Amino acid sequence: MDKSENTKITPGVVRPASVETGRPQSAPLYLHAVSAGFPSPAEDYIEDFLDLHKLMVKNPPATFFLRVSGTSMLGAGIADGDLLVVDRSVPAVSGRVVVAAWDGELTVKRLRIKDKKIYLVPENDHYPSIDITGREDTAVWGVVTYVVRKI
Repeated sequence: MDKSENTKITPGVVRPASVETGRPQSAPLYLHAVSAGFPSPAEDYIEDFLDLHKLMVKNPPATFFLRVSGTSMLGAGIADGDLLVVDRSVPAVSGRVVVAAWDGELTVKRLRIKDKKIYLVPENDHYPSIDITGREDTAVWGVVTYVVRKI
């Protein structure tokens, strides 16, 4: 199959840490949620401090980060340039978005198992599904648990 049909992922490591301590940084988490409709008055107090690494990484030894290159997963809310948090300890069951090694490259797709066949399915009609049933050269690396995007 043509590799250009595939959303490619460039490996990357994200280790947000304080220069002074070397430990992950945290930021204030306000108790009041932000309105996406009509504005409401902001609360003047902090509920807690939020450490994004703690929030998004449940199993550090099994978690890695990748940057997306391509558009095959736009329908799943995954765009070119997004950062994926991938957990190898989460079961790769049908319906989950996974990172898989396929045809010598990493790809992000939705895993579909139907009628004893296994597919990597894009979330963009411009790309075909990939039947990986019985292919020994294909392996699921992990399940996407978070998508981080700069706006």
